[in-house]
Amino acid sequence: MNKNKYRSHTCGALRLSDEGQIVTLSGWIARMRDHGGVVFIDLRDTYGVTQCVVDQDSPVLKEIENWRVESVVTLEGKVKKRADGTANAKLPTGEIEVYITKATLQSGAEVVPFQIAEPDQTGEDIRLKYRYLDLRREGMHSRVRLRNNMIASLRRRMWDQGFQEFNTPLLTASSPEGARDYLVPSRLHPGKFYALPQAPQQFKQLLMVSGFDRYFQIAPCFRDEDGRADRLAEFYQLDMEMSFIEQGDIFHVMEQVIGGTFEEFSGWQGTKHAVTPAPWPHLTWDEAMMKYGSDKPDLRNPLVICDVTEIFKRDDVTFNAFKSVIASGGVVRAIRAPQVGDKPRSFFDKLNDWARGEGAPGLGYITFDTKGMALEVSEIISDGRVVNVESFYYEYSKEKTFKEAFKGPIAKFLSEEALLELTKVSSLEDGDAIFFVCDKPAKAASMAGKARTKICDDMGALQTGQFKFCWIVDFPMYEMDEKTGKVDFSHNPFSMPQGGLDALNGSDPLQIKAFQYDCVCNGFELCSGGIRNHRPDVMEKAFAIAGYPREVLEKKFGGMLNAFQYGAPPHGGCAFGIDRMVMILANEPNLREVYAFVMNGAYEDQMMGSPSEASEQQLKDLHLKIDLGKPKIQAAS
Repeated sequence: MNKNKYRSHTCGALRLSDEGQIVTLSGWIARMRDHGGVVFIDLRDTYGVTQCVVDQDSPVLKEIENWRVESVVTLEGKVKKRADGTANAKLPTGEIEVYITKATLQSGAEVVPFQIAEPDQTGEDIRLKYRYLDLRREGMHSRVRLRNNMIASLRRRMWDQGFQEFNTPLLTASSPEGARDYLVPSRLHPGKFYALPQAPQQFKQLLMVSGFDRYFQIAPCFRDEDGRADRLAEFYQLDMEMSFIEQGDIFHVMEQVIGGTFEEFSGWQGTKHAVTPAPWPHLTWDEAMMKYGSDKPDLRNPLVICDVTEIFKRDDVTFNAFKSVIASGGVVRAIRAPQVGDKPRSFFDKLNDWARGEGAPGLGYITFDTKGMALEVSEIISDGRVVNVESFYYEYSKEKTFKEAFKGPIAKFLSEEALLELTKVSSLEDGDAIFFVCDKPAKAASMAGKARTKICDDMGALQTGQFKFCWIVDFPMYEMDEKTGKVDFSHNPFSMPQGGLDALNGSDPLQIKAFQYDCVCNGFELCSGGIRNHRPDVMEKAFAIAGYPREVLEKKFGGMLNAFQYGAPPHGGCAFGIDRMVMILANEPNLREVYAFVMNGAYEDQMMGSPSEASEQQLKDLHLKIDLGKPKIQAAS
């Protein structure tokens, strides 16, 4: 490194091979320790930490006696090998230390509001108020650098795939993307508003109409939604679009880009994780909801849901709590839990209490244990036909009947034939338990999905050290709003319906599938996308079904609709959430831990004082008046 007056080396650069050199380092004081007159200073910059030493007879001692941690200093001295037995193997610079001959205070620090070098229990509000200090911490610093390095890798990989990078407008028209817009009032057009983009959807499609063929952008997006740990008002996504392609072409390209990026950074904390090799598995939306109770399944969880509705509909099953729900259109979902049949009763009681806390009546279960029985279950199945269980066991095992192998509050309501059928449908094995959820299909899927996760967690069965990817495909084009009874888009309104115009004209809208897909990793939705509807006639019909007449379509999407009338190529794309990818790689459940500057859960920036009130002049310039309404006056009792 070229030497200037502040540094000849960074604080992470020096090694034993530099012994004897006179060096200059600058950075922040991470720690100061006085060992009987000898002062040790851990000097930190963005590249690392170097231990510096001031001897007890050094004239520098007096100069540094009033220094505080987090002050910015420049230190000059000689590199020496650490004494035998004092090397720090955790630091790249741990074999050396710098004996200081000159020290300069560049900027003194006040007493810091929380510890920087050591972990403490500082609350999030304080950390966000002093974010610039929080970012000095090793964990925050490393995650922000990970984000930077990951974005650089994504860019390189997209360029290598032949994509061009574009920037699309941030002040645009409002668009129904599924969330509230952030509106910006126009000074020059009184009473009118711009909207910050929820996604650059229309612009990237217009770029395809313009003939650019392959577009990408690290795109800022804004959605006025309630905050939570994995969602922010402002976020970034790797947005892309391609022309003259089919769904599989997009999958192939993005598996190389995203899979390669995850492989590159999967060991950033020292432990390399396995990444699903391409091609990634595909699950239809129907299959995902049936087997996992979620359209963003965590495939590290080995438990699978199955449908056992027909078993509980049998005449020889007398569990009326389920039968009454089934009669009104309900279903029964079951989750097999391997080798938990010998768990104590408290294991099952806790799961039952948890289910009640989720709003369900409980979580029914049956355990299966054939120990002590003469024969295995497989021996009573002949040529795919179930023999008469009662007579079979009377003849071959008079000490114990088949039904006695099943325990639990529901087992007594099922006949032996029904129990045997249950073992076949669910692949139940000796020592297993099976849990049940009964409700209307959508609610049963949701609850079974939650139960699958909870049971896996309680079993400690989640596979670790892996990034498991999959594509969820064939989403429903439309869904029914239970409150209004209105048909609306279930996903992206710009996607092409499978079957095109013929399907829209001749099918039940709720049965139409769309060329829409999500990418899921470890239970997180990383990407949504689709093959786009590039034909004006198909788009007009698709929006009409969802209750948007031609005039609304022209008003909201006139620019894109008009463009399609001048030759639009078949095209499609997707957008991967940058922040969620960093969150998963960093094994950090809170998105606010992977951003440099971010608002709290109430969308307040306590460091910058945002949101803030506007001045009277600002409001006047924008032709706005503030009316917060009068507080309601309660009648006296």
